[in-house]
Amino acid sequence: MVAATQSLEELCINSIRFLAIDAVEKANSGHPGLPMGAAPMAFVLWERFLRFNPKNPHWVNRDRFVLSAGHGCMLQYALLYLTGYDSVSLDDIKQFRQWESQTPGHPENFVTEGVEVTTGPLGQGIANGVGLAMAEAHLAAKFNRPGHNLIDHYTYVILGDGCNMEGVSGEACSLAGHLGLGKLIALYDDNHISIDGSTDLAFTEDVGKRFEAYGWHVQHVEQGNTDLEAIAKAIEAAKAITDKPSLIKVTTIIGYGSPNKANSHDVHGSALGAAEVKATRDNLGWEYPEFEVPEAALKRFRQAVDRGAQLEQDWQALFAGYKAEYPDEGALFSRMLRGELPDGWDKALPTYTPCGQGDATRNHSGKVLNALAGVLPE
Repeated sequence: MVAATQSLEELCINSIRFLAIDAVEKANSGHPGLPMGAAPMAFVLWERFLRFNPKNPHWVNRDRFVLSAGHGCMLQYALLYLTGYDSVSLDDIKQFRQWESQTPGHPENFVTEGVEVTTGPLGQGIANGVGLAMAEAHLAAKFNRPGHNLIDHYTYVILGDGCNMEGVSGEACSLAGHLGLGKLIALYDDNHISIDGSTDLAFTEDVGKRFEAYGWHVQHVEQGNTDLEAIAKAIEAAKAITDKPSLIKVTTIIGYGSPNKANSHDVHGSALGAAEVKATRDNLGWEYPEFEVPEAALKRFRQAVDRGAQLEQDWQALFAGYKAEYPDEGALFSRMLRGELPDGWDKALPTYTPCGQGDATRNHSGKVLNALAGVLPE
């Protein structure tokens, strides 16, 4: 059993863990293991690095966070609640996996504000993350000007062994390396467990070597459940590499803190059970009742509200100066933010008739895209 006196950071990390444990237990359904093991890396990322405004989840230059291992979604819901998003309340946490709740069994961006992309099918989230990083690189190249870095956000992804088993992740990450997406940082929750059991059953490759072959910068944090400074230093080092994406392999114990189910697939896809929840509380020195977050921890997390408001305010001031100095680019950027098309854009489209000469659909598509390129500079 750990000492009853915990540091504030330990208190915050265990708040994430026990919100996940209690929510899955109440629902009698879900995946407590990943949130329990990945809570330290997620805490370091959200507390020290992630730039976001909880009161405006759509701020355009926010950092993007993607939980590719979407089955562990209570990790994300806990963080959304703790950092002050209006979309997830404590009551929503208690309604985890219930019909029409704000906290479905996998993250859905059309249900829960603050969720960037819908994830769940393994590998999909990291592939989406590659797309988000491509979008950032495109917008930065198009709009940034000297002294006006309008777009400079990062895309952070947490993925697991299951994601790395999937073909879609390999294809997307190969492309990311080819493109040199330096604003993409993936934290690999290396816990050696899948739904089937140990990864020794079917997945023994050296993932780090594979990503190096893709052209990624690769690091390894060996004590991912306890060494917060090593996690922070790895993220700092990843941010310093600007010409390639980064993979940080963070070795963790799935279900960390559970005396009888940690490091096994028993904690992967089912509730711990009342006896094991109590044993885990005792083991981690957690004296609080279910769903209770210590005031000191909540106060620390909620600093994100003021911090995020200031970040967006600073960006809005930058954007105002940008529009004054580059009015045409500013007008185009504003139109894009509104999701509007320019007047008369459809007049550029070619016209075809049933009597016209036949051609391959790919050629028709190419002609349409080339015609639109002239009127849609974005």
